[in-house]
Amino acid sequence: MKVPSMIAAELRRLTSSRMGVLALLALMLVPVLYGGVYLWANQDPYGSFTEVPVGLVVADDGVAADGDDAAVNYGEEVAKDLLAGNDFDWHVLSPADAQTALAEGNVDFTVTIPSDFSDALRSIAGTDPHQAEIDLETNDANNYLASTIGKQAVEQIRRSVAELVGEEAAGTLLTAISDIRGELSDAADGASQLLDGSRDATSGAGELADGASTLTSGLTELSSATESLASGADKLSAGAAQVADGNTVLAGYADRAGTAAQTIADALPTARADLITALTEQGLDTTEIEDVLTALDPLSDRIAEGNGTVQSAVSQVDELAAGANTLASSAATLASGAEKIATATDAATSGASQLSDGVSTLEGGLSTLADGTAELRDGLASGVTALPDSSSELRALQAEAIADPVAVESSAVTKASNYGAGLAPFFAALAGWIGIYALFLIVKPVSKRAVTALRSPIRITLAGWLTPAVLGAIQMVALFGVLAIALGFTFTHPLGTLGVMVAASFTYAAIILALNIWFGSVGQFLGLVLMVLQLVTAGGTFPWQTLPAPLAALHHVLPMGYVVDAMRQLMYGGDLARVGTDAIVLGAWLAGALILAAIGVTRMTHRRTLRDLQPSLIG
Repeated sequence: MKVPSMIAAELRRLTSSRMGVLALLALMLVPVLYGGVYLWANQDPYGSFTEVPVGLVVADDGVAADGDDAAVNYGEEVAKDLLAGNDFDWHVLSPADAQTALAEGNVDFTVTIPSDFSDALRSIAGTDPHQAEIDLETNDANNYLASTIGKQAVEQIRRSVAELVGEEAAGTLLTAISDIRGELSDAADGASQLLDGSRDATSGAGELADGASTLTSGLTELSSATESLASGADKLSAGAAQVADGNTVLAGYADRAGTAAQTIADALPTARADLITALTEQGLDTTEIEDVLTALDPLSDRIAEGNGTVQSAVSQVDELAAGANTLASSAATLASGAEKIATATDAATSGASQLSDGVSTLEGGLSTLADGTAELRDGLASGVTALPDSSSELRALQAEAIADPVAVESSAVTKASNYGAGLAPFFAALAGWIGIYALFLIVKPVSKRAVTALRSPIRITLAGWLTPAVLGAIQMVALFGVLAIALGFTFTHPLGTLGVMVAASFTYAAIILALNIWFGSVGQFLGLVLMVLQLVTAGGTFPWQTLPAPLAALHHVLPMGYVVDAMRQLMYGGDLARVGTDAIVLGAWLAGALILAAIGVTRMTHRRTLRDLQPSLIG
């Protein structure tokens, strides 16, 4: 019996009755329904988030205006942006209604903006900075993935708010830095002026030091001269005092002499009268008396003249005594003044010396001040240079960049069109296995008539393999049509993708055939076990690197992972060299499985076991 004859015989058996036809058609549709319906349901779930109900509670009290800071309510701003963004089906609720809606499943999660939200955001500029909070409440009893989505949504909200507040804070900071730069520039100009003044002051202090030194030298000489003056004044005072004393004694004698002379002069008239009386008593006549008096008149005149001379001399002696006393008093005053001048000159000399030392110190201090001022000016100028000059427009751009310093620019070597297209390779590969597994529920692995007739084991094996393989290929063509036409998935290499799907079906058919030939009904069960293992090790959803080590090792052995990889490369336009490697692995599995199946058929044609005579538990 030829291979086509055996295939035709098996197909006639499968379609010999209406129920058989229905069963075959139903099993043929299994991969189409499994892969097509699942991928249809998950074609673009991220694009349907607008249908996900989410509760939004806005309890923010806001903050009042404070000085230059205007009143603000960040909570209301965030809520307004969320509602305008339409990322979810937002429902603004009260806290109590939100709790009820979440518990009853009317919303998948709730987002609460608390009452101190704005106050916490403003706190970064105060003395008690603390983080603001956004409360996310989930209910895994509603949907676990909804909770995960909620966490991602709140993180996006947190990032948006952080950018908003960060941009405002950065703008304030940059404006303050700009103001500081302006003030530093003014301070640098002032420091430059101060430097010029301190240098002038240093120069003046140098001249003052020279003058103070000259003054000290002059005062030293003056002090020496005033000391000599004071000594001479003392001597002059002593001599003047002696002269005054002598003149006083002389004036006393002169006064007495003057008094005596005046007494004599004053006594002359009386003496003349007494003389006349005496002469008269002596009997002299008037002529004689006149003669006597005439003889005495010159004496009287000389006495009067002498008295005048004496009185004049006395007056001069008195004046001399008075002058001597005045001179003595002046000399004493001069001596006292000279001593004071000497003392004051000594003090002035000492003060001038201290002034000279102080001015020298001042000169050094002013020089140090000039150096320090120069450093201050240079430091301020350096600070001005270090702070960039900016305009309000530039500061706005800088604040925006500071608030969100890293922009992610994503690019893809290959890219799936949507979520469903991303899962299509995995579910198509899995659907192919399920389809072949389902076919072996009604397809006989080998023709027992051919085995009994001792036909060629290779022909029997090929006929047993090609029947489900061809049916599986039809399943894959139908599934590919659903993916490409009904779901609208794009394929960079459509024929190559279809070829991999058909090759995968061929390989799966060979593997399950070998299991059925060697183990019978147990082999069919082992096919289910292999499907489960490949379901978790193929890396169709999460990267296979996240698997536990034993399962990760199976990823490199079992064929479904290679089918998934090959479909991804062909569907998205990836590395065709990897497709070649995947095809070699599938070819090895196909050849190995057919060889094992042929060996099993050969065993069956040469000897039978009790297991071969027992009816199958399946089909």
